[in-house]
Amino acid sequence: MTFCARCGTSTEGGGHGECEARLALEPPRHCVDCGRRMVVKVTPLSWTARCSRHGLIGPEARDDLLDRDARHVWHPYAPMPSPVPPYVVDSAAGVRLHLRDGRELIDGMSSWWAAIHGYRHPALDAAATDQLGRMAHVMFGGLTHEPAVALATRLAEMAPGEIDRVFLCDSGSVSVEVAIKLALQYWAARGRPGKHRLLALRGGYHGDTFAAMSVCDPVDGMHHLFSEVLPQQSFLPRPPGGVGRALDEQWVDEATATFAMQADKLAAVVAEPVVQGAGGMHFYDPGYVAVLRRLCDEHDVLLILDEIATGFGRTGHLFATLAAGVAPDIMCVGKALTGGYLSLAATMTTGHVAETVSSGAAGALLHGPTFMGNPLACAVASANLDLLTGRDWQADVRDIEKRLAAGLEPARELPGVADVRVLGAIGVVQTTRPVDVAAATRAAVERGVWLRPFRDLVYTMPPYVCSADDVDCIADAVVAAAAAGTG
Repeated sequence: MTFCARCGTSTEGGGHGECEARLALEPPRHCVDCGRRMVVKVTPLSWTARCSRHGLIGPEARDDLLDRDARHVWHPYAPMPSPVPPYVVDSAAGVRLHLRDGRELIDGMSSWWAAIHGYRHPALDAAATDQLGRMAHVMFGGLTHEPAVALATRLAEMAPGEIDRVFLCDSGSVSVEVAIKLALQYWAARGRPGKHRLLALRGGYHGDTFAAMSVCDPVDGMHHLFSEVLPQQSFLPRPPGGVGRALDEQWVDEATATFAMQADKLAAVVAEPVVQGAGGMHFYDPGYVAVLRRLCDEHDVLLILDEIATGFGRTGHLFATLAAGVAPDIMCVGKALTGGYLSLAATMTTGHVAETVSSGAAGALLHGPTFMGNPLACAVASANLDLLTGRDWQADVRDIEKRLAAGLEPARELPGVADVRVLGAIGVVQTTRPVDVAAATRAAVERGVWLRPFRDLVYTMPPYVCSADDVDCIADAVVAAAAAGTG
């Protein structure tokens, strides 16, 4: 059935001659596919009309933004141009993305795990606006300012153990680079430059810059193409999966033997505590982190924990390392640090490490990003941490965990599903073969949810401010996406 674009009634019986004549002079008012009243925008040269169900129609139905995107924009982990056009987001508020075609999607990804308080939060908007009235940026070499000092002080108070020195970075990947530099300069300052190798966990992911890529999984990771040109590091097997399971003594024995054989060359161990994120959304028991801490202490090796994805409550602990009851020597944070507003990360360490590096021949940590300590990002980050600690975020995460566990349970019965797992505000459906990403994404969007499946995973990391109905909707979309992606 079709409908008259002017009056919105069915065209099956005819009798719309007057409407057709008027449509030659004016924009349509109704969608010809469903008869819904449309939102019409008229310009001096043209018009657009948007149906809430069928999107943009009319002379400008093919928005040239997508054409320009295809010609000029290279999206992450995608060919150029992308074979699948991206969805156009016009705005976002709360936990919802408002698409140009009129649809709304619950953001089940927290903008790659960062927007923990959703979008256009009044407190974060106010912090950004207030700081813009003072200064957006000033160089950090030889200068300092209140937003950076306040944020560093706050992070030092929140960090585990004796970590209280903060180096502000541009991004998570850069914070890992800085952590590795810290470890190498630390041993050089102690007169042991031969300790320059890193030990990492297979299955890990630590970023896209070169030193960070060298400690990502060298075989199954996203950066295996660069394996011949990256620094050669050492790797332990991925810890067996499952939080709350007894430790695998064979893994412990292999780790112990590796430390014993390589300690003279090892500068640091690099690991994502409890959750390996982009390397496969793998959950493992915190006891393995405690084993790494013990072995580092026994063999004089630094422990670097990458909390970029897990920090600020995602696993149910403020930092995942707290679940193991230990503290690292160096810790990286990012992503949720600014609530998804601006790019900012930090490499944090102890006074002992900082003072040792500073006493070395170089006399300083040899890193200095142009936008280090950006006042705008620091101001928003402090406001974001105020929001987090000013509410019962642990209860929020527990509620999300409970609803995701119940909502994803039906996925266990789907053909092609290998595992379903939930930890904190993280829900994962793992399939037996790579997911049809386009089909899975369409299935989620049809249910009003934005997800970004990859490899053999359909997963979600919702904003902490999602309502119960939002989380239920996200879980339903994950199950539907898994079904579509494996069908």
